[in-house]
Amino acid sequence: MLFTDFYQLVDARQSCRAYDSSREVEADKLARIIEAARLAPSACNSQPWHLITVTDANRRKEVAQALTSIGMNKWAEQATAFIVIVQEAPNFTARLGGWIKNKHFPLIDCGIVSSHITLAATQEGLGSCILGWFDEKQMRKILEIPRSKRVLMVVSLGYATDTHRQHQRKSIEEMSSSEKY
Repeated sequence: MLFTDFYQLVDARQSCRAYDSSREVEADKLARIIEAARLAPSACNSQPWHLITVTDANRRKEVAQALTSIGMNKWAEQATAFIVIVQEAPNFTARLGGWIKNKHFPLIDCGIVSSHITLAATQEGLGSCILGWFDEKQMRKILEIPRSKRVLMVVSLGYATDTHRQHQRKSIEEMSSSEKY
């Protein structure tokens, strides 16, 4: 489904936990999703991420094993693509600003890029889910990621088989205020 209204796109995006494992994610859709991620904002334009797309059936199975090996995310085995988000070092300006402000901007930036990925996936008619529970050591080994790098998140992708659910969210009054806390 192609969304022409941003707010409809945001409402349609949800964490998918059931995929049609017989439908592969097309390369052109993945390319557009990666382009949307490339355009994500970051502190001082540091872009402190490296994205690894995983579509090969054997490699997907290995990634799914790393995602499910701790007893979580069993449904990830159905996904037909993954985007693995590896944290990279920020540029000097972002690193200095982070030190001054006591904030680790790469964590924030990788969260932003994952949001771009999931919204782009929704625009492409795909389901997605951001996963943070996995065996990082196993993931590094599977994808030949240097030990010095941090695997922060994995986004599962595929054609959703679960139905759109009403979002369970806090009320506006619970999560926001005007002029003061």
